Amino acid sequence: MTDPVRLMLVDDQELVRAGFAMVLDSCDDLTVVAQAGDGEQALAELDRTDVDVVLMDVRMPRLDGIEATRRALAAHPGLKVLVLTTFDLDESVTAAIGAGASGFLLKDVRPQGLIDAVRTVHSGDSVVDPVSTRRLLRATAPLLSTPEPAAGAPDAQATLAELTPREREVLTLVGGGRSNAELMAELVVSEATVKTHVGHLLAKTQCRDRVQLVALAFRAGLVT
Repeated sequence: MTDPVRLMLVDDQELVRAGFAMVLDSCDDLTVVAQAGDGEQALAELDRTDVDVVLMDVRMPRLDGIEATRRALAAHPGLKVLVLTTFDLDESVTAAIGAGASGFLLKDVRPQGLIDAVRTVHSGDSVVDPVSTRRLLRATAPLLSTPEPAAGAPDAQATLAELTPREREVLTLVGGGRSNAELMAELVVSEATVKTHVGHLLAKTQCRDRVQLVALAFRAGLVT
């Protein structure tokens, strides 16, 4: 039996942490090994605790979740961070992507959506609950389409010129928040083919993960 995925919850609201911990600890393959009330506590805890995935709130005292994510990933490259946000903090989504987060969720996510997202991020993918993703993308479209990309992000138009028509189509669908299953249905291809297309996109665009592909699609004007 494989060891459970080790999680850390970072949120300044103890009740929120308690609720998430109850949901996540109910799964045999997940275990909450640490909690923190702000970014500084989180960084200190990461130095003494082995953690696989961090669920990071955005707005916290002393050190916010965006800067904490940036510092945590710099110190622990193999770490995965799942950022939690609310509609009144939508502008933080692009900052989270730039900081290296592997995904983002709305705080009102359903329990199973939370569990699935943690498992998916740990597996190395960046796909989160498609419904939450599309809701966030609609709300943050003006921010994601700003002409100034995050530091290190590829130039959108130059990147598009290197893509085949099929790859542009896939990028557009990914930018619209489509899951792999939805891509299979819309493109009428197998799961293996979808994964191949996404892999080629990641390599050609030099995007770190699927979340960055979403930001690229918006910056390039493929999704509005």
